[in-house]
Amino acid sequence: MEKLTREQIIENEHNDFIQVYTRLPIVIDRGEGMRVWDKNGRVYLDFLGGIAVDVLGHSHPKIIEAITNQAKRYLHTSNYLYQDIQIEFAKKLKEISGFDQIFLSNSGAESIEGTIKLVRKWGFLNNKKEIVSFTGSFHGRTYGALSMMDKPIYKANFGPFLDGFKIINYNSISDLESTINENTSGVFLEFLQGEGGIVSANPEFIQKLFELKNKYNFLIIADEIQAGMGRTGKFFAFEHYGIEPDIATVSKGLGGGLPLGAILIRNYLSNVLQKSEHGSTFGGNPLACATGLASLVEIENHLMQNAQIQGEYFLEKLQEIAQSFPKLISDVRGKGLMIGLQLTFPAKDLVSRLLDYGIISNATNQNVLRIVPPLIITKQDIDEFSTALFKSLKTLE
Repeated sequence: MEKLTREQIIENEHNDFIQVYTRLPIVIDRGEGMRVWDKNGRVYLDFLGGIAVDVLGHSHPKIIEAITNQAKRYLHTSNYLYQDIQIEFAKKLKEISGFDQIFLSNSGAESIEGTIKLVRKWGFLNNKKEIVSFTGSFHGRTYGALSMMDKPIYKANFGPFLDGFKIINYNSISDLESTINENTSGVFLEFLQGEGGIVSANPEFIQKLFELKNKYNFLIIADEIQAGMGRTGKFFAFEHYGIEPDIATVSKGLGGGLPLGAILIRNYLSNVLQKSEHGSTFGGNPLACATGLASLVEIENHLMQNAQIQGEYFLEKLQEIAQSFPKLISDVRGKGLMIGLQLTFPAKDLVSRLLDYGIISNATNQNVLRIVPPLIITKQDIDEFSTALFKSLKTLE
């Protein structure tokens, strides 16, 4: 087949696909490490990382090796067969996470949907019917996930949604106390919200939530799909609070660039779902498990520590820049390499300016610049981003 030009690719994309994405004006040709090259040969520093997916960057040799070795064996079979690569991956994930059992899915949304089923089944067995979630959260675009979210941009004109969900204010202790009761079966939350604008849960809020758990006996589900995989300097964002949820959902960086998700549970939940009550055709795909295993090894060996070290340096640099532009930046927040710049203007404007300087970034929650680069990032990369950010803000000042 004849190779398409940049202009032909853009034209065909508009003709061939349902137009739900607002794409950056980049036609990517290849990627390596922190960088991607477009069809014209221009190089960009990638500070979006596939939206927190490419934890090892682009074309990492360990990922290429894992893909090659597994592809030579087989690409897919059904979950009716035992697979050694699934077991190897599961053992490493359990070892790092501290959970007891897992279910493998192929995405974050699928992990959330499976967890909703598990929580509702547990609730049925314990005579509890309500699930609680929070404003600002993002759990996916499927109907169960949407039923737990409050943003009109994702929900408008798609109702009706599922019954049995209550959405309350994030970080509101009074809302916790007035909403949670003996009928609560589960509480879903991001300890560090991504789409919500890189907002952390207050320690007092989490303390009250666990006090209510002890009183009313419900399940706490940590959505670690974006904040997990070592991104915050710890494997899970909830580890910063010194607590243990009953369930965690993970995906994004879990597969090292390939689609892979998981539901992680404690032993006391192992018999809730029985045979044939849940499943997934592509969940635990062997190729994704192979790259996932390679990613977990790298994260455990040094990338989680790198996320902490580079994250601290990055936040210091951004706070210095914020002091130079108090009328444009109102807050710098985040943990590790999950960082948000609260702006006083639409963040998409800054995304465009940064792109002019060769930086790929992302706007979330309208006026927050979301920074979720690969965990392989260096101080030199951060310095390059900081220089581009300063120049971009100067043009907007």
